[in-house]
Amino acid sequence: MTWGEKRFNAKLDKIRRLEEEGVLAKKKKRSRALNKFLSNKLAVIGLVVFSIILLACLFAPLLTPYDPAAFDLMSITKAPSKAHLFGTDKIGRDVFARILYGGRVSIMVAGAGSLGGALIGVLLGSFAGYKGGWFDKITMRMSEIFMSFPQLILVLMMVSIMGQSTRNIIIIFIFTGWSGVYRQARATMLSIREEEYVQALHAFGLNDFVVCYKHMLPNALSPVIVNITINFATMILEEASLSFLGLGVPLDVPTWGNILNAAQDLYTLQNAWWIWLFAGITISLFVMSISFVGDGIRDTTDSSIQG
Repeated sequence: MTWGEKRFNAKLDKIRRLEEEGVLAKKKKRSRALNKFLSNKLAVIGLVVFSIILLACLFAPLLTPYDPAAFDLMSITKAPSKAHLFGTDKIGRDVFARILYGGRVSIMVAGAGSLGGALIGVLLGSFAGYKGGWFDKITMRMSEIFMSFPQLILVLMMVSIMGQSTRNIIIIFIFTGWSGVYRQARATMLSIREEEYVQALHAFGLNDFVVCYKHMLPNALSPVIVNITINFATMILEEASLSFLGLGVPLDVPTWGNILNAAQDLYTLQNAWWIWLFAGITISLFVMSISFVGDGIRDTTDSSIQG
């Protein structure tokens, strides 16, 4: 045995010994995907900002003593102060309390809409991509019909038909938000179904639903999750846009969009800037944080860009 072979064998023995002692296992507590995510500074910042806003909205009663719907005619359009951190609006309601409590509704509406649409899109897209045939053709034509309209225009049309309510807005978001996730899931399943393990599962005679949803779908979820984050951010903006126009959640319910709705006139824009500025900053930060987190998830799950 040469000196080089002895040295190589010695290194292998050392690695084997370290593995047996558990040293290497301790050094690999964090997965490669987590390390990749943490190395993305924007993704980490986005996750921190997202968590802060979400937790602040959830624990709103601990952060403000004010009722978001209670008005005080003695404190109309008061500028930010110690008593009212973000000032008050035209009828004396505390803007900080309305942002926190309104965030609950806005996040709930956008989250329920994006998750509901994602559930429909994943179920239909996965089976369409796996099975093909007439089912794929019908669902594909349906998704093309929905995507042929700008989503905000389609939402406005449905709001005018169904009427304004929190429940209706969620239903509309689900009904209009499934097509993008469907096409993403379908495209991913089309490539996965050609893998050798899928052919082996067919050889064992497993049910199509078992092959599709139990064995193939887990391998297709990564790009779908990224698509869900995009939909979530989009629906936050859509809810704000609809409420700003007076066509979203009823005005008596505090939401981020309804806060902005109170700042439509020029006088408020120029002289009561706190009514709309803090709500606008909150919406922008929350949407950007979701986008940054989505980019981080994409970087950690997309094998084509992993280093």
